[in-house]
Amino acid sequence: MTDTEVISSPEDKTDSPKKAAKAKKPSAKPTHPSTAEMVTAAVKALAERNGSSLQAIKKYVAANYKLDIEKQAPFIKKFLKAAVTKGTLVQTKGKGASGSFKLPVAKAAAKPKPKVASGEKKTAAVKKAPAKKPATKKQKYLNAFSKDAEVIFQ
Repeated sequence: MTDTEVISSPEDKTDSPKKAAKAKKPSAKPTHPSTAEMVTAAVKALAERNGSSLQAIKKYVAANYKLDIEKQAPFIKKFLKAAVTKGTLVQTKGKGASGSFKLPVAKAAAKPKPKVASGEKKTAAVKKAPAKKPATKKQKYLNAFSKDAEVIFQ
């Protein structure tokens, strides 16, 4: 039996740190907007009554933003799930990323009631009720009978 020792050369050790120290090339920024913006724009543009399906959203995004929809699909699904939990989208049918989605109905902004100054409130409370006019003979007569009599006299 012969023992052979493997001696690593010092060149191998110096090469590996250099490889790790190499700067990575910065990735090119995408030319399309974020997934959130694309999906909300798709739902808004499609404006379907019962909500837009995942397939329709993908189709819209592929047509308008010229993306490879196969690569973008997991991001769209992830956004749809997150948007439903946040409340930025409402899921009308289905569970998870399947089904139909639409934008939440914006509640009509409650018109702020004009605030009355504290001085005006006091004057309103102090005002007396208008004086009642004395009842006429006809009204007294009608009040004495039932409501049917009121219809007859008119």
